[in-house]
Amino acid sequence: MTTKRPPTLLEKMGLNTPMALALHLPARYEDETELYTVEEALDLGKFNSIQTQGTVIRNQVLFRPRRQMLVTIEDDTATLQLRFLNFYPSQQKQMAVGSHIRVRGEVREGYLGAEMVHPTVRVVTSDLSLPTSLTPVYPASAGVSQASIRKAVNQALQDTSLKDSLAEFLPAKLMAELLPANDWPQLQDAITYLHQPPAEADTHALLERTHPAWRRVQFEELLAQQISLKRAHTIRRQRLAPSFKSKGTSGLEKGLLKALPFLLTDAQKRVWAEIGQDLSQTFPMNRLLQGDVGSGKTVIAALAAARVMDYGFQAAIMAPTEILAEQHYLKMKEWFEPLGIAVAWLSGSLKAKEKRLAQKVIESGEAQLIIGTHALIQDKVSFAKLGLAVIDEQHRFGVRQRLEIQQRVGSELFYCHQMMMSATPIPRTLAMTYYADLDVSVIDALPPGRKPITTKVVKATRRDEVIGGLYDWLTKGLQAYWVCPLIEESEVLQLQTAVESFEQLTLALPNFKVGLVHGRLKSEEKAAVMAAFKANEIQLLVATTVIEVGVDVPNAALMVIEHAERFGYSQIHQLRGRVGRGSADSVCILMYAEPLSLAAKERLQTLRETSDGFVIAERDLSLRGPGELLGAKQSGDAMLRFVDLQRDAWLIELAQHAAELLLDKHSDLVERHLERWLGSRTEFLKA
Repeated sequence: MTTKRPPTLLEKMGLNTPMALALHLPARYEDETELYTVEEALDLGKFNSIQTQGTVIRNQVLFRPRRQMLVTIEDDTATLQLRFLNFYPSQQKQMAVGSHIRVRGEVREGYLGAEMVHPTVRVVTSDLSLPTSLTPVYPASAGVSQASIRKAVNQALQDTSLKDSLAEFLPAKLMAELLPANDWPQLQDAITYLHQPPAEADTHALLERTHPAWRRVQFEELLAQQISLKRAHTIRRQRLAPSFKSKGTSGLEKGLLKALPFLLTDAQKRVWAEIGQDLSQTFPMNRLLQGDVGSGKTVIAALAAARVMDYGFQAAIMAPTEILAEQHYLKMKEWFEPLGIAVAWLSGSLKAKEKRLAQKVIESGEAQLIIGTHALIQDKVSFAKLGLAVIDEQHRFGVRQRLEIQQRVGSELFYCHQMMMSATPIPRTLAMTYYADLDVSVIDALPPGRKPITTKVVKATRRDEVIGGLYDWLTKGLQAYWVCPLIEESEVLQLQTAVESFEQLTLALPNFKVGLVHGRLKSEEKAAVMAAFKANEIQLLVATTVIEVGVDVPNAALMVIEHAERFGYSQIHQLRGRVGRGSADSVCILMYAEPLSLAAKERLQTLRETSDGFVIAERDLSLRGPGELLGAKQSGDAMLRFVDLQRDAWLIELAQHAAELLLDKHSDLVERHLERWLGSRTEFLKA
């Protein structure tokens, strides 16, 4: 019986094939092609990484002020001290007196003169020749040395199987047509160059990933992704879905429109026409509805649900938080129950008996419209006949959690139509690369009567002044929010907490009722506070970000966000959207504590200057990257490894065009290209 050997550290990193190693490209490079005397290093090495070598003349371990190893080397010109604050016995042995070592690092002024702290060290002979290429520094995990990765990569580059894996199979004619102005190397040459760039290479272009060798690799990766998404688009159009055409004046949607206390804006009418057209098709809709906070996306979701229910099908609306889901539930009940529609509620916080009852009416079809949290996609939920799934704030769920429900009606297998909604606009580059299978509709105008929100940035030292202004505000009969980033005291962040602020504001504003809502309250407690706030029984609501989405109180026209420097772009944009919903002039105060980082300063400045969701989304993308915006950062799914969506945006259109040509004229090469770049990850891109 053979025992299975445990994976090596490299295999645990996923570096288990020559191809995986070849695509494990360097993060940066060190120039070990030049060697300086110790005297030159002392002169040139201040704030520059520099390489020198010498013989160890002293090696001592000191214990004050802390355990450290001091090593002194010398050559014919001078001596240099090396300091190691963390070291192993093997390193002591490596740098024993008499050893000849080559070191690389920055020279800094220490207690005892010029020194290198934690330089890279190699034992060498005094006449060892210098490398002719830059030394790659690879991304690595704990316990994996650069030497072991370099050795494995060099072996992989010599492997005969790699020649086939990196073979040039994109037609020369296609490449010439696509890339006439780009002098890019062949793929194998590009990858070899990136692992072993010559000493005279343009290191700036290599580090910025704009070198022609990088461009070739980035293009190939984007091409694989675009092919995958375009294929998913084609496959979706081959699936069956029930067709829901408008029933005209006799339909439920007309009844809903008649009952609404407002008229649709032109932007809403245009978007509803696009979605209505999708619902009439015999393949499943896959549409993203974008609209700034307060633009009126919920009514579009209600109209889509009405169209589907007109045909005896069910509609489901899923939201990421209980507060948002509950807002939808109350709104939908208000609109649909007078029209004879049964609306069901399902969330994780329901008691077991209530949950079973909800599941029963969903499964029987008695409930035509179902509203809930992620509890809707759990195994025990079985729909009778689901025709439409609406997912609100879809980026908050993560890529894997979107609904793809297939069911049988008689002998036919069909998919439900799917609509995602987001108040955080998707930046154009992100839409082109990760949402290429989505049709996108944008509500680009706010309902009439909505007033712009004035945003002010204020230092936390003016807190008393802000509370004074708040008193004047509440005296006018208006309501306000006070938002805090934490519930309990954190020794690390030392921030004002929601509980502390609630107590302080209750004392400071004795004539007004102050309420508190946060994520740890039970759902019925939260609902009671929110209902009291809506009824103006509470004038000031102190809250954590649980009110980020879904709260609609027109009389609340002021928001104070405490420690605004701790919030991200989209969070503040969403929070700010809770005001400006009534006829009063609305204000959002961003209160910050000093010192401010450069990033926080830029963020607050941008939010003060613009309320354009698309501008804010682009800034957010540059700050956080696609993984976090897609909800996939923690899921273990790899994003694009070599492409920066903003720096390389021009490559995306090139890759889209190439993907269309390959799918149309070279379908035999498509599978080879996908396998090379994505392997098993092609499914992820269809999500």
